[in-house]
Amino acid sequence: MSDTHANWQDWLKSLPLYLLPHHAISRLVYRASRWRTPLKDPLARWFIRQYGLNMDEALQPDPTRYASFNDLFTRELAPGARPLDPDPMAVLCPADSRISQFGRIHQGRVIQAKAHDYSVASLLGIDTQAAQAYEGGEFITLYLSPRDYHRVHMPLTAKLKETTYVPGRLFSVAPHTTRTIPGLFARNERLVSVFAHERGQFAQVLVGAINVASIETVWAGEVTPRWKRELEQRDYLDYGLKFERGAEMGRFNLGSTVILVFPPGMIQWHSDLKVGQALKMGEKLAMLSA
Repeated sequence: MSDTHANWQDWLKSLPLYLLPHHAISRLVYRASRWRTPLKDPLARWFIRQYGLNMDEALQPDPTRYASFNDLFTRELAPGARPLDPDPMAVLCPADSRISQFGRIHQGRVIQAKAHDYSVASLLGIDTQAAQAYEGGEFITLYLSPRDYHRVHMPLTAKLKETTYVPGRLFSVAPHTTRTIPGLFARNERLVSVFAHERGQFAQVLVGAINVASIETVWAGEVTPRWKRELEQRDYLDYGLKFERGAEMGRFNLGSTVILVFPPGMIQWHSDLKVGQALKMGEKLAMLSA
C-alpha cells in the first residue's frame, strides 16, 4: 500500500517550496480568487478546459453565473450527482479524491509515502498518550486535485466532539511533495475534527496547502486563514451537533487533502481499495466491523 519512490523531478519541484512565503502567497490567492471582475469568466472557462471539470453535474452549470472564481471552485452539485452507498454499515468516502495511502496505524505512525511516515499524535495535535486510542487502528489519506468537487462530507453519522486548529506551513500536497517532504501532513496547517460514533470516535483532518489556506466548516464558518496561528482546541460535545452520513461538514476554498483516522476494530477496508484509486464522495471506503 505504498507509493513509488521520489525521483529527481520530484525533488526539483519540491525543494523551492521550502523558501517560499507560504502564508503570504496564499493570502494573495485568497483575495484574487474572490475578485468580482469580468476577468473571472475567461479564467473560469480556462480552468474548466484545463482540468476537465464536469459542469453538467453542478447545480449551476453556467460558469459565468458564479460571482467569483472561488464560488465556481466550491460549487454545489445537483441533487443526485453523488449517490450514497445504500448499505448503512458502509463508511463513505468524504470527498471526490484519489487515495494517496491507507492502512494500519503501527507504533503510533502512519505512512505518507515510501521512506516517509509521521506520528498520529503530531497529525492530530495531541500528546502520545491520547494518540494511543488510535494504535492498531486505520487511516486513509485522500488527495483532492483541482478538478475535484471540493466540499467535504461525513463518512458516518456522528456527533461533533471537538476540533483542533493546528498551525503550520502550507507546502503543496501534490503527489511529488508527499514523496519528498518528510512529515508533510503533520507540518501543514490543518483542522482536526473528532466525531463521536456509537462504535467509537474517529478524526477527520482537513489539511491546508499553498494557495489553499482557507478551510471552512458548516458549524464555525471560515476557520482559516487567521493572523494568530496558535494551537486552538474547542469542545463541541455539549452543543449537540449531529451530522448524518453524507452530510456536508466543510469545504476547501481551493483543493487539498482529507485524512481519516479510526480506532482499532472499528472498520474494515473495502477489498477493492488500492493506492492511486480515484473515488467520488459517497462511495464505499470500508465497512463498520460487526
